[in-house]
Amino acid sequence: MKKILFLSFLIFYLNFTNSYSNNELYNKIDLFGEVLEKIKKDYVDDVNQSKIMDSAINGVLQSLDPYSAYMSPELFKEMQTDTRGEFGGLGIEIGMESGVVKVISPIDDTPAEQAGIKAGDFIVKIGNEQVQGKSLMEAVKLMRGPVGTSIKLTIRRKNVKKSLEFEIIRKIIEIKSVNSEILGREKNLGYIRLKSFNENSDKQFLKIVKQFENKFQVDGYILDLRNNPGGLLSQAINITDFF
Repeated sequence: MKKILFLSFLIFYLNFTNSYSNNELYNKIDLFGEVLEKIKKDYVDDVNQSKIMDSAINGVLQSLDPYSAYMSPELFKEMQTDTRGEFGGLGIEIGMESGVVKVISPIDDTPAEQAGIKAGDFIVKIGNEQVQGKSLMEAVKLMRGPVGTSIKLTIRRKNVKKSLEFEIIRKIIEIKSVNSEILGREKNLGYIRLKSFNENSDKQFLKIVKQFENKFQVDGYILDLRNNPGGLLSQAINITDFF
């Protein structure tokens, strides 16, 4: 009898807590609507509510982890430009760390590398705009522009007290995502550095492998993925399929 009573109580408790949880969620949604209405009525400037909603959605996703983000159709188009392997810009691979845009690596032989941007730098301003609070894709969009135009980046660098400023001229950036060489004395090891996974990565990778195997008796490969910001999952799969 006690077991039956306990089970009945447990079912009642679970149903109650689930209902309470749903009610709490609906209350939060109502509160969010009230906040939006308050901003619309009383904020000092006119506000684009669509943009606020995009920011709110992005805030939810960024609270999960540094890699989740909402992309509007416009930002998605920008991302597709990245993965095609050629675009106009500065030549910086970036990521997010604690809400701040961090340089993962300047791309070899690009305006960013030539200007002196280094891996680990934090970008605090792009032109006159503060980066804090912006999404990764918004920061990317700010750095892109017509080829031949210049942009000023304000950088915070570890162990450097003052902010650093760099004036950089935008150029067409062609990403060569694969570098390589043969290592070793007794054994021939193919060293391949994969800088990113864009639309051309698998073709570049297989081309290098064929060149190695036509010239050498290759005993193994070293794949260097350091500072690789990621990219197209399909490309990563195509490359690993080779093995």
